[in-house]
Amino acid sequence: MKVCIPTKDNNGMEGAVEQHFGKAPTYTILDTDSREVSVIPNTSEHMGGLDLPPEFLYKNGVEIMLCAGLGYKAVKMFESYGITVFVGAGGTVQDAIQAWEAGQLHNASAENTCAEHGHHH
Repeated sequence: MKVCIPTKDNNGMEGAVEQHFGKAPTYTILDTDSREVSVIPNTSEHMGGLDLPPEFLYKNGVEIMLCAGLGYKAVKMFESYGITVFVGAGGTVQDAIQAWEAGQLHNASAENTCAEHGHHH
C-alpha cells in the first residue's frame, strides 16, 4: 500500500510535513510493503502542472494520504479517487507514519461526515 505525505523537502523519512497541503513542494510516498520511500515533486496545477493533486497522486498509486488537515471538499475529491485521507500529521514523515500506524491520526472522512451533520438544520 502506498501512503503519501505532503512535504517541504526531499529528505525522505526525515522530511518535514508541509502543513498547507496545496503549497507542498514535494510529496513523500512510502510503500508500506517494501518500506521503499520515494519523493516526487508536486507538479499538480497549483505548481503550474495539469493534474489536480488527487488525480496526480492516484496516478502514482497512492491509497492513503496523511496530512495536517484538509477541507471537506478536498477530502471528498480524494475519496472519489479511492484515496483515504488521515489528518493530524505533523513533524517529520517518520513521525506521521508512526502516528498513523499507531492509530493516532483521524480519518478525515469519518470526522467531516460527523461534523457535516450539524449543518442541515
